[in-house]
Amino acid sequence: MIRSMTGFGRGQDTVNGLSLAVEIKSVNHRYYEYSSRLPRAYGFLDDKLKNYLQQRISRGKVDVYVQIESLETAGSEVVLNAALAESYLTALKELSDRYGVRDDISVTNLSRYPDVLTVRQTALDEDAVWESVRTVTDMALTRFVAMREQEGARLRDDVLSRAATILQAVKAVEERSPQTVKEHMDKVVARMRELLDGAAVDEGRLLTEAAIYADKVAVAEETVRLRSHIDQLHQLLESDEPVGKKLDFLVQEMNRETNTIGSKCNDLQLTRIVVDIKAEIEKIREQIQNIE
Repeated sequence: MIRSMTGFGRGQDTVNGLSLAVEIKSVNHRYYEYSSRLPRAYGFLDDKLKNYLQQRISRGKVDVYVQIESLETAGSEVVLNAALAESYLTALKELSDRYGVRDDISVTNLSRYPDVLTVRQTALDEDAVWESVRTVTDMALTRFVAMREQEGARLRDDVLSRAATILQAVKAVEERSPQTVKEHMDKVVARMRELLDGAAVDEGRLLTEAAIYADKVAVAEETVRLRSHIDQLHQLLESDEPVGKKLDFLVQEMNRETNTIGSKCNDLQLTRIVVDIKAEIEKIREQIQNIE
């Protein structure tokens, strides 16, 4: 199933004494680019998350936000930094004496100064933490992928609709192209008769002229290849694999064939059709930039 590179998913649960929340979001990017925000104590999860997500996400700029809160107090203790507390106390007393302000120092106030009291935890069981985080990550990832697939289906429908419009235009080119040869030869004959003032026209010369002109403006090869590219487009859009890069290359080839048709056109009607085809190809190109 085709997926967009834009997506968002969130998972939240309490697992093994940890309150966990994981958010995954992504936007368009040529490759897989990962960044994360984790609590400092859980930095060891970064590489694990990066590699784990890459198994399901092949392209896109992916941002991951993880919140972790321990609901268990066992294994934690409050530690007093006595030297720092004494330094704060000395400084506060000096401040009171020097400026004659009331000394209202209390234990509560002193404990609020940075790093006077800290919470020390026992060493984390990294494997157990990872298993818990992975469980919630899977919840977020499921919703993230579902959103990408929903958006991908919309992109697929839009691209197929535009491809159908291009096929109609290609059919019009194929029908119009032979007519341009006849119209050109009619003009040539009329001009020659005008110049020859009623004298016989050299039919052999006309046939040669017609053959040369028909070869010059022939676009059958280009329209056949353009149809083939659109068939490939359909096949890729039915694939279960990431196809964004292949689609990008295919659209370049479609544009190349259309440009060749345009360069061979010596007809206003055909030129307008080619312009319409190029406009639809450009819209397809813009859409597939969003496909994984």
